[in-house]
Amino acid sequence: MPDRTVSAARPSRPEGGGSVRRFVFLLLDNFTMLSFAGAVEPLRIANRMAGREIYSWVLSGESGDFATSSNGASFKLDIGLEEVRRDDVVMICGGIDVQKATSKAVINWLRREARRGVIVGGLCTGAYTMARAGLLDGKRATIHWENQDGFLEEFDEVNLTKSVFVVDGTRMSTAGGTASIDLMLQIIADDHGPDLANAVADQLIYSAIRTDQDTQRLSIPTRIGVRHPKLAGVIQRMEAAIEDPISPADLAREVGMSTRQLERLFRRYLSRSPKRYYMELRLQKARNLLMQTDMSVINVALACGFASPSHFSKCYRAHYNTTPYRERGSHGARLSI
Repeated sequence: MPDRTVSAARPSRPEGGGSVRRFVFLLLDNFTMLSFAGAVEPLRIANRMAGREIYSWVLSGESGDFATSSNGASFKLDIGLEEVRRDDVVMICGGIDVQKATSKAVINWLRREARRGVIVGGLCTGAYTMARAGLLDGKRATIHWENQDGFLEEFDEVNLTKSVFVVDGTRMSTAGGTASIDLMLQIIADDHGPDLANAVADQLIYSAIRTDQDTQRLSIPTRIGVRHPKLAGVIQRMEAAIEDPISPADLAREVGMSTRQLERLFRRYLSRSPKRYYMELRLQKARNLLMQTDMSVINVALACGFASPSHFSKCYRAHYNTTPYRERGSHGARLSI
């Protein structure tokens, strides 16, 4: 395991010895199986590699009975929303429709356990639930890239990053997918040394161990399938300036090209004009905000660089074959608790 500048949060307890660290996995409705498995399996393998039980875990949920993942698999829960041990680590397993799954009962439970000093982490979209409970105020955090737009608009008191995982004091969060593995390997390394963490990684056939300094999304050249530095630079500027779009002429000037050259570059590699590509980026963010937040359609339009709701609606309908208002209506029920 490479050296890290940030250590995973740990409760005070005797070093070494026979202490067993327990994780409480809070399974929200429609939680993501991959993120959950990526967290629990390293613990199981760590016990096997250590030759003794150094980690244990229980499954928790609001119903106290069963929890169902987004792929339809159901899990029998060990406990409901009851008081846990102070040296437990609560891991919130989120997934799709996390807004709906974040109930008042879950929020109150998390606030109560956090006040008692329990360490809390969020896997995949679990950071949303943590933020709703106020557990990330003034903290660094991460969440799956697909949910970042909505999160940034709703929780401006949280320092959201694009990291694979983040540990800030007694709060942890991951970006989803296999990022759970990286966080758990970090925890195992901090608890029992890098040799054990590396042994667990080998068992998982996990050769590229990421740190909290790694970002969750592929590079722009990899994403678009084109390795052209100037094109990647322009797209990066576009993605960073959604609310205040930059003109094609200014974008071209920034990378030392003429507007006509920039047009040819986009046509050659992306089969669309810079203006069209930029519009698609803005509309994609708008759709995320409509589906993930309760922002008004007017505010969504402004956040995505549209001067008027009518122009926004016209562009949205042309691209998605529906209006922003209908999009909001079809997903509005998901945002209610």
